[in-house]
Amino acid sequence: MANKSVFATMAGKLLPRTDTRNHEGAQAYSLSPRQALAQLAATGTFNATFYAGAREQLTEVLELAWQVEPEFLAKTAVFAFERGYMKDMPALLLAVLSCLHGDEFGRAFPRIVRNGRMLRNFVQVMRSGATGRKSLGTRPKRFVQAWLEQASDVEIMRAAVGNEPSLADVIKMVHPKPTSAARAALYGYLIGKPHDVLALPELVKAFEAFKRDPSLPVPAVPFQMLTALPLTREHWVAIAETAGWQMLRQNLNSFARNGVFEVEGFAERLARRLRNPDEIRRARVFPYQLMVAFTTADAAVPKVVKEALQDAMDVALANVPAIDGRIVVCPDVSGSMSSPVTGHRQSATSKVRCIDVAALVAAAFLRANRTARVLPFEQAVVEIDLNPRDAVMTNAARLAAIGGGGTNCSAPLERLAQEQAKVDLVVFVSDNQSWVDATAHAHQGTATMQAWNKVKLSNPQAKLVCIDIQPTTTTQAKGQADILNVGGFSDQVFEVIATMARAETGADHWVEQIEAITV
Repeated sequence: MANKSVFATMAGKLLPRTDTRNHEGAQAYSLSPRQALAQLAATGTFNATFYAGAREQLTEVLELAWQVEPEFLAKTAVFAFERGYMKDMPALLLAVLSCLHGDEFGRAFPRIVRNGRMLRNFVQVMRSGATGRKSLGTRPKRFVQAWLEQASDVEIMRAAVGNEPSLADVIKMVHPKPTSAARAALYGYLIGKPHDVLALPELVKAFEAFKRDPSLPVPAVPFQMLTALPLTREHWVAIAETAGWQMLRQNLNSFARNGVFEVEGFAERLARRLRNPDEIRRARVFPYQLMVAFTTADAAVPKVVKEALQDAMDVALANVPAIDGRIVVCPDVSGSMSSPVTGHRQSATSKVRCIDVAALVAAAFLRANRTARVLPFEQAVVEIDLNPRDAVMTNAARLAAIGGGGTNCSAPLERLAQEQAKVDLVVFVSDNQSWVDATAHAHQGTATMQAWNKVKLSNPQAKLVCIDIQPTTTTQAKGQADILNVGGFSDQVFEVIATMARAETGADHWVEQIEAITV
């Protein structure tokens, strides 16, 4: 008789063989170069995560970038900047493009380098030698010069905030040719060379005058250029009144410390801006950014301002779809999810953890779909009773408070299979590094695929979406018609899930999105 442990009858269709291992050494499925690059373009931060170091991520991206054609690489760089709201990733991909023949670099550069920060990011990547060279080269140098020449005085001053490299370093590297006396004076001012003070732009004159006499109106320079000065409460009020939406969100505690909210009516005015739908959309705010602003706001920040942040969350999550059918959301609450969502950085490490993002996605889905079922998991499913009428922040906080244990992505699916539950859509939010349920042999598939196969016996039309919120090139569920792997944690992920539920997308959604971009 044949060995039943090897040749046992498998329920449902034959599972695909695994072809790689994840960071925990467990069986997994590798993504194609296009799929993997698309995933990393949406999630890559080049900071140390729980499983992967920054250098390891960089190596993975570079290896993938050389494996795809330049046109797809250019589209991916634009996608990472315009859709993924990334900064380092598009700069790196643009640097790779600069080493290739063809016009893809020239077409992608103006789509990505649209502000001074991206200009400095690009130059930093080029100088680092990450792509094999430590100089800009003739073509990149020409594009950097062109950006400096067409930028307004305000854009130049904004670009002057930051180092490594500083804008002065960039100017010294590329030697832009000023087309006016004012721009010649501005370049000299920024790099510390002799210049015609009278020819300086009015903005710079106002800044220098304010430094000498703080009783003058606060100049419209980036507020980072002012904070080293002895500012009064009135100065801070003026700064707050002209600040961009993201700057307001990020500096609520600073405003409180400097007495801004003591001014009658100012808290209400600031709250109106924070909850303004048009400003929120223009700011391209991530929902998790609102979460961290809300949770880190000091007691001195007025209640009306904190309530405005909750209203802003409702706007940011307005595209969380109400999906017909039976939905199950499975947030990963294992120990590895305690890692900062954007990785460990030398400074300014995000206080938002992966588990916070997973909890936020689950709570948002529950709010929009009141009958949805939430199955948090680590080594096993964690029992929790959430009220769909509670605020997203409240339920997210309850889920994020669980934490701990190993990662077992198959646990929720095994629960559904045992119950023979009726489901139409299952959504996972995880770092995708399952190991508790590791299978021994490649031909067995992963435990996640085995469990999903069991769920499909009772629910042949069901679909599975796996949101991977940190960079990876492997998955526990192989992409196919009923399985979508999604990289990233921006609010656009919700629309991707709705599209999958409507059967309007397939396993290669991100690749299809990138291909649709015109560069």
